[in-house]
Amino acid sequence: MNKGDPRVFFAAERTVLAWLRSGITVMGIGFVVARFGLFLEIVGASSAGAGQAHRVHWPSNVLGIALVLLGSFTIVAALRNHYAYVRTLPPEDLPSLPLPWMTTFLCVAIALVGVGLAVYLAVA
Repeated sequence: MNKGDPRVFFAAERTVLAWLRSGITVMGIGFVVARFGLFLEIVGASSAGAGQAHRVHWPSNVLGIALVLLGSFTIVAALRNHYAYVRTLPPEDLPSLPLPWMTTFLCVAIALVGVGLAVYLAVA
């Protein structure tokens, strides 16, 4: 029986984890962009006179929410691509893992946190 090369599978795992890091980074940038508008609003309110109204910086909030959702979508898309690729590997290249669901759990959990963060940014 021919022993497969699990390095192919692990390279695919590293790739999906790199996309996961990229998605988390985009979500983090989105959060910072959304909160930067709040920062500008606070700075504007503190420097404005008593009778002046401050501007609401909604474009940064919308852009930040869009970036958070883009990061979540990136993670889900990377997981889907990972599964599509792994299905093409021969069975001898697939290692026996003690927790084969760990990659899926991590990607789905982080994507759901991103969607929750987008909802929070939209409501708060």
